[in-house]
Amino acid sequence: MVSLAPSCNTNSNSEYKLQLDYPNHFPDPIPSPIRNKLTQERVALGQSLFFDPLLSSTGNISCATCHNPNLSFSDGKKFSLGHSGLPLKRNTPALINLAWSEHFFWDGGVKNLESLSFAALLNPDEMAIDLTQLCRELNQHPTYPDRFKKAYKTDSVSSAFISRALAQYMRTLISSSSKYDSVMQGHTTFTHLENQGYQIFMSNCATCHKPPLFQDNLFHHNGLSQTYSAEDLYLSTGRFRITRDSADLGKYKTPTLRNLNSTFPYMHDGRFESIDEVLNHYQSIDSANENQDLLVRSISFSEDDKQAIKAFLETLNDQPDN
Repeated sequence: MVSLAPSCNTNSNSEYKLQLDYPNHFPDPIPSPIRNKLTQERVALGQSLFFDPLLSSTGNISCATCHNPNLSFSDGKKFSLGHSGLPLKRNTPALINLAWSEHFFWDGGVKNLESLSFAALLNPDEMAIDLTQLCRELNQHPTYPDRFKKAYKTDSVSSAFISRALAQYMRTLISSSSKYDSVMQGHTTFTHLENQGYQIFMSNCATCHKPPLFQDNLFHHNGLSQTYSAEDLYLSTGRFRITRDSADLGKYKTPTLRNLNSTFPYMHDGRFESIDEVLNHYQSIDSANENQDLLVRSISFSEDDKQAIKAFLETLNDQPDN
């Protein structure tokens, strides 16, 4: 899933610059900030930090605890358990194709990948680390100071460089090795059932789940019945928590449909355990929901249609490396 291509460009310090490796049917990713260009050293450093429980106050939790690479960097739970041992407020999203994301978290509360990790690091219910303490421990670590110096030419580890390194690793988590991708590249073809599902999907679902990333970087109310609570803004109000615009009540970021076999349960609150439950939802949407997207409507699926859609969605799962 980590997809990188070496660049012919190197600087005088032999720092290998990298480019993301993605297929021709993908759009260009959002460029890394000038202050944090992609390099081999930075990605490797970010990968080490991502899997290191030193980043949590207890020393028992790493980023990978809730973002398991074997589950497309999700965790298969309705709500993850963090530092406090209590369930978190929303379902853990998969960390794939973030290089194409314009907003992060279900409500878009973070606008760039370089800031993303701070939310988890500082949240008392997640990793609950004191950044000053973390920087002190990393500066005293037997290997990290030298690695930060090679990656960022800094003599002292700071929280900004920690977050930048994590961002670089997360940029490389690319999902692009599915049968769908192979079909788009002309290497194979859909079966009759998969093609039937593809046609139904494009007619009913692709407005929000746009190929090839199968998300649209926007926020929608997709007909989930909800009770909005001022006491629990984080779970119940969606995009409204950020904008304070009543028109955004109940709107959440469109998740990617890639690797659905490993990213269940589904929706921001993990309410659906299976694709069948999701399809049943779209067959019986309560049209009275406040702020429901005009694009979202009840869809009449026959049982044959549902089998065809599920066959197509299977083609969005990455294939094991040969």
